Amino acid sequence: MLSKKNDKTNKGSIFSGKEKRNIIIYIIGIVIYKFGLEAFNGSIMALATNRYDQDALKNRIAPHTFERVGLLFGLNQASQCIGSSLIAPLIKHYPSRTILSIGIFFFGLFTAILIILDAATGGYIKPKNFNLTNKNDFSYYGQYKTDWIILIFSITGIAYGLVESIHRVIPRDLVGYNIQKLQRFDALVHIFYATSGAFGAFITGLILIPNLGNNQSFIITPILFTASGMIWLFMSSFKTKKKSKEKDKEISNSKKVKSNYLKIIIKNLIGFVKSIYIGGKIIFTNRKYIWLFSCYSLTLYAHRYLEDGIAPQVARRYLGNSDWSEIIIGGSNFGELLGAFFVLFLSNSIQNPLPWLRLSSLTLIIIWYIPYFYPPINNIKYPWIIALTFIPISFGWSASDVTLIAYIQSSMTSLESTYQDISVLGAVMAFLYSSYIIIYAIANPFLGKYIDNIYKSHGTIRPALIYTVGVQFTVIMIIVLLSTFIPPGAFSFNPKIDYQQEDSSEEADDSHTFIDNNHQSIESIKR
Repeated sequence: MLSKKNDKTNKGSIFSGKEKRNIIIYIIGIVIYKFGLEAFNGSIMALATNRYDQDALKNRIAPHTFERVGLLFGLNQASQCIGSSLIAPLIKHYPSRTILSIGIFFFGLFTAILIILDAATGGYIKPKNFNLTNKNDFSYYGQYKTDWIILIFSITGIAYGLVESIHRVIPRDLVGYNIQKLQRFDALVHIFYATSGAFGAFITGLILIPNLGNNQSFIITPILFTASGMIWLFMSSFKTKKKSKEKDKEISNSKKVKSNYLKIIIKNLIGFVKSIYIGGKIIFTNRKYIWLFSCYSLTLYAHRYLEDGIAPQVARRYLGNSDWSEIIIGGSNFGELLGAFFVLFLSNSIQNPLPWLRLSSLTLIIIWYIPYFYPPINNIKYPWIIALTFIPISFGWSASDVTLIAYIQSSMTSLESTYQDISVLGAVMAFLYSSYIIIYAIANPFLGKYIDNIYKSHGTIRPALIYTVGVQFTVIMIIVLLSTFIPPGAFSFNPKIDYQQEDSSEEADDSHTFIDNNHQSIESIKR
């Protein structure tokens, strides 16, 4: 039964004063971070697309633009895999807010390097009233080799992966284990995250890139990332009470870890492999969790390919302006905003991610119109039309992502005591996030090369998009839809989740937490 203390709390607000403070600080930081991230990713996407087309014209060769752009984002995603896997051992020994802040500081540093490289090789801000001599005239770019973008962007992926993974783990440290708190917190954060993303995409595509050029338009990113990291240092963490022996052991281990930097590096490398193994073991050895692989990793891959694959392909080859991909992505981010809003208002009625996942998979069928769409070139009305069609697709993904992450954050609580040196939640999120990254890193360059070959032979990418867009998303839709019927009791429309009290702390005593239906599932994972 719930304590009287919790009853009184629920009559007013589901969050305590400390939790509200954490939420406000975290949201302020995430809004600043997301705006800087959209300026960076959007600018890099347009910059790389333009430069590789420009290189092909200069060298009088067939363009390999989307093969190289696919490699660019594929290697960035692979680097994210490394950053993502580092969090499981790190958050066992250091406050998650500290890891998050340090990660964002390094992220900002490496984004600044590309701006410095451009300026050092003769690049400058796009002149006012700049007139193109041809569609590949970007004379204000720096004279460095375009492949340097791949190297620098790949390095930023390590910090990006760490920040994005912590972003999915930290809610439990800030508001505790209660499933309703987690779902509302994740939805609230996603609303502001998507709002900032939409504004960031639109401002980048309509103001920053046209006025500064995509070689300098992300000059605000290092500044915003630094500000975000400083703000996050003011958060406090939710802590559970531990037995004195466990505390002493943890303090002793912490001192040993901090005493030798070489040991820290070795421990993190071991943790990298161990966390992936443990996360995969938890996912694939239990019917209760195996469906998470396709429902999280595949849907995230589809969403990322929608924004980083389809949007720039359509913007450059259909509309003739790579900068307009940010308008399309802005529509996608607005769809994410609406999805998070719906989850926030329906959190009491739908506490399970399965209904949202089914909706998300069905909305993927909308994308079939892309191969048969013939917009006129250089008409700014049409990126807005495409952006509108991306809204329902990203709406479904956002709603399913928010509820699925809350489900994972809550359901892994009962397994944390199983492993002492690895955070189970961190390991599972690292495995799922890394799985999506591996899929993306392999598929994106391959699909980009196929698109370039079709463009070379047909003069259009539409025949390629039938398979890379329509067929691919249909296959993902079928796999995800079928996976939602794997969990026990999943054949009902809105399956109920079982809850049980957690006794690890006073605050945990005052909240419902998700646990396994029986102890056998924990024992099977231990074995």
